Amino acid sequence: MSFPNPPLAAPTRFAQWVILIAVLLDMAGFGVSLTVLPPLIGKLAGAAQAGWINGVFVGVWALVQFFTAPVLGLLSDRFGRRPMLLVSMVGLGVDYIVMALAPNLWWLLLGRLISAATSSSFSVCYAYVADLTTEETRTAAFGRLGAVFGLGFILGPAMGGLLGAVSLRAPFWAAAALSLANALVGFLVLPESLPQALRPPTFAWSKANPLGSLRLLRSHPELANLSWVHLLSQFAGSAIAGVYVLYVGRRYGWSTQMVGLSLALVGAVVAVVQGLLLGRITGWIGERRTLMVGLVCGALSLMGFGLAPAGWLIPGAIVLFGLWGLQGPALTSLMSQRVDASEQGQLQGAMASLTAIADSIGPLAFGALYTIAIGFSASGPITGAPLLAAAGVLVGALILCLTGLKAQGHAAPK
Repeated sequence: MSFPNPPLAAPTRFAQWVILIAVLLDMAGFGVSLTVLPPLIGKLAGAAQAGWINGVFVGVWALVQFFTAPVLGLLSDRFGRRPMLLVSMVGLGVDYIVMALAPNLWWLLLGRLISAATSSSFSVCYAYVADLTTEETRTAAFGRLGAVFGLGFILGPAMGGLLGAVSLRAPFWAAAALSLANALVGFLVLPESLPQALRPPTFAWSKANPLGSLRLLRSHPELANLSWVHLLSQFAGSAIAGVYVLYVGRRYGWSTQMVGLSLALVGAVVAVVQGLLLGRITGWIGERRTLMVGLVCGALSLMGFGLAPAGWLIPGAIVLFGLWGLQGPALTSLMSQRVDASEQGQLQGAMASLTAIADSIGPLAFGALYTIAIGFSASGPITGAPLLAAAGVLVGALILCLTGLKAQGHAAPK
């Protein structure tokens, strides 16, 4: 696993800019495909089956991630962040090409499996940033990552909506081009962030299996509590991935272009919240309260999506959804403060495994609930039941924060 490594000159500022650009391109590619994957599934399998099949696709992707994310996280601890990022970028490019050419559902599923097996970029990016920051600057740095996620979500869904109006296959070709261009840029200029001295001398397979990686999350009482918050939040968020595109299309009659624009608005709000507001809010009320404010806004946003009687009310729910983005960087920072520098990759891999658990169960559950709901009412208020159920899950996460996370004491275990 030998990759020529550009020198880490002006390490913090230069390296963070490079990784932010990498995340922007990755997220744009993801947003491009997200807009048109459910309609393409509906075209290949029939609109009535699209809900649960899309849930199966998302669930299978997450299940593969559950097994591979700990391995990739530990590999990034052992061999460095850069090789894992490059492998991920190339894997995503291949994935989108397979989906662009897919003649049936089985080929689409193959593309998702390729993506899941190699998609380490987001978790390794967080470990990369953790390498270059201190506890004092980490939340703001994670917020910048979140802002770039938002910018990518402006570019990606907008492109997906416009290209999807021409052909449901065209957005996948655009996503492939973005991912492979990202890999080329990374190969040429991305420096390594983890010094050789901080890497473990061996690769521990006992920690690479999912259960082994999750042991780290039980090493500190508050880390375990935060892990449950992360799991419940990801589970609730999977309702959006599982049913949002189908839901707004059926209930409000939105076209592919409208769906793409709404997702672009999500990205714009997330970028503003995490790029401009997060640092100020965290400095004002602290990371713990920022986490709880984000969870409250997330629950309210999901209720807004599920209860809105008309489509023109959805932008209000999207603003609250963007404020939900306060939760992610604050939670990740709180968790990263409770492990050593040599365990950041393992932590991000463990968190990715929890995300995979949520994403393998959530879309199936919410997709099935959506299918049941439209059986009772083709386009009425009951179709929002999955989103209301997800809001209830976030309330549970908020209760965990209130009862199990101390206001003080952020030191990592020794």
